[in-house]
Amino acid sequence: MIINTGQRTDIPAFYSKWFINRIREGFVMVRNPYYPKLVTKFLLNPDVVDVLAFCTKNPRPMFEYLDEIKDFGQFWYVSITGFDKDLEPNVPPIDQVVEDFKYLSKKVGSQAVAWRYTPIIINEKYSVEHHIKTFEKIAKELHGYTHLATFGFVDLYDKLKRNHPEIKEVSEADQIKITKAFKEIADKYEMELRLCSENKALKEYGIDVDGCMRIDDYEKAISCPLEIKQKMQARKPYCACYLSNDIGAYNSCLHLCVYCYANGSKKTIFDNYFKHDDNSPFIIGNSEEGDVVKDAKQESNKKKEITLF
Repeated sequence: MIINTGQRTDIPAFYSKWFINRIREGFVMVRNPYYPKLVTKFLLNPDVVDVLAFCTKNPRPMFEYLDEIKDFGQFWYVSITGFDKDLEPNVPPIDQVVEDFKYLSKKVGSQAVAWRYTPIIINEKYSVEHHIKTFEKIAKELHGYTHLATFGFVDLYDKLKRNHPEIKEVSEADQIKITKAFKEIADKYEMELRLCSENKALKEYGIDVDGCMRIDDYEKAISCPLEIKQKMQARKPYCACYLSNDIGAYNSCLHLCVYCYANGSKKTIFDNYFKHDDNSPFIIGNSEEGDVVKDAKQESNKKKEITLF
């Protein structure tokens, strides 16, 4: 089984102590985000969890615990973009995250760490040229520390349109210009380039558009084939990533990025954060009357090789 930690919140950045307590106790309780009384209990041990998958903008708070999860397979996506505090209020500076990326790569291996440069937002401050320059600056720094880079353009879902009408869709011409430039840069620094977007037409420029968090990525990270029959899709029908078994919670990330799909109002976010307890089996709050708890069906999906003597 693959346990995902990063589609609903940033666990390494804000809940690393809670996470390692869950590892130490060997289980975690997860509320269904749409039916909160439905709770799933996941065991957290390497006998049944093949990969811990992380998505984070700040991996540093997890570093002190890396030795405690070394028996688990790991795959990390670290987001490093070119934005300032106007779009990413609480994300650490680029230089810090770049150095943390390098440290992480040395600890878990370059196949187990990938880089996300997304979402791309174009305005007077963040021009096409700005993104191309920033992407190359980061790619140069990460050369040899990863083999995979993913980029994507801002997704104008209803909540973002309502809360930030000043953010506009990236034009087709700008998408093509950025894609061509990014492909050239990725090739220069020996990185496979993938697209996180519904614009599959950009495939003609030589990039992979078939999903940025796939089974084969996990297999490379742990150097072992996985037999997973069910391919779970992400939140959009155009995405073929395997993102099942997420243990996080929406409306709980304190990065407060203005483009975030997983957060609502600041009040809700802070209310949830104040309900957090590092010693609870739940990331937000604790058990409640009326909870219906079920055990997740878990087994290792590592392919068992047969040797004949």
